[in-house]
Amino acid sequence: MKERILVINPGSTSTKIAVFEAEQEILNETIRHDADELAQFDSITDQYDFRSNIIQESLKSEGIDPSSFDAVIGRGGLLKPIPGGVWAVNERMTADLRAGVSGQHASNLGGLIAHEIAHTSQAPSLIADPVVVDELQPLARISGHPELPRISIFHALNQKAVARRAAAEMERAYEQSNLIVAHMGGGISVGAHKNGEVIDVNNALNGEGPFSPERSGTLPAGQLVELCFSGKYSQKEIMKMLKGKGGFMAYLGTSDGREVDQRGQQGEELAELVFQAMAYQVAKEIGALASVFSGRLDGIVLTGGLAYNDRLTTLIKERVEFISRVLIYPGEGEIEALRDAALRVLRGEDKAQVYG
Repeated sequence: MKERILVINPGSTSTKIAVFEAEQEILNETIRHDADELAQFDSITDQYDFRSNIIQESLKSEGIDPSSFDAVIGRGGLLKPIPGGVWAVNERMTADLRAGVSGQHASNLGGLIAHEIAHTSQAPSLIADPVVVDELQPLARISGHPELPRISIFHALNQKAVARRAAAEMERAYEQSNLIVAHMGGGISVGAHKNGEVIDVNNALNGEGPFSPERSGTLPAGQLVELCFSGKYSQKEIMKMLKGKGGFMAYLGTSDGREVDQRGQQGEELAELVFQAMAYQVAKEIGALASVFSGRLDGIVLTGGLAYNDRLTTLIKERVEFISRVLIYPGEGEIEALRDAALRVLRGEDKAQVYG
């Protein structure tokens, strides 16, 4: 077996695909979709044929036979809450992805298209560590009111991948490690990884934790309620403040972290204050999660696109390195994380779970 794997990662405005033979990359392509192309579709599910055809045409143009794959793995979508790990795509899962049981997102198409293409070669179709991974301990679910339980939605795929990488670097098993992982991108999630499970993490989608380039994070609750009932904004506009027009975007009119950093260093006081405040909030979140482990940590990991910014990671590191060593793995690495998940199944190191 050549361990030939197709990886499919649909995003809001692009579809990324990669082909590997074991760890060796054969193809890596990002197919961009302009707004006009996507505007013709009423829903994410309606994009299915469009995106699937593009992927299969791309494989054909590269001379790659869809029947040659030993496994096809897609980025997991908004399913029901499930534990982390690798999951086999089955009929129940495809039905939930089409229905959008936890919401509509382009990543819902990953499992659907993987299932279709894998059928050609009778290979397993898989997903791994979708954003709805839920391993919260009971204590972490309590918010302060029973009608508003805390929810686990975070960058599970990259968080789990870099946690495994950090554990390996420390010559430990991920399943026997205590780690805090901060993924910093358009959204920011900070998770407590205890013995292979993320037992506490902020809902990074729309309203908890540090603010980010486009999300507001935790806001003062009373003031938010007053704003909701002020008559100035619709529900849709308020939700957009939380996700899309919060954080850097709200204060500075841009979600580009590099631009904010540059403006701050050029003397723009507000840009510098907001840039440092984001680092401050990430460090505070890490400090709070350190209490989950009673301070007994093996490491703190900084990752995501913003981790390429040395000034940002330095600001965070200066505040938290007294707790534990800090490891920095910039980028998201989603393609490689999906490849590695498929390889673990093909090599018998992991077993694909059954969704039901």
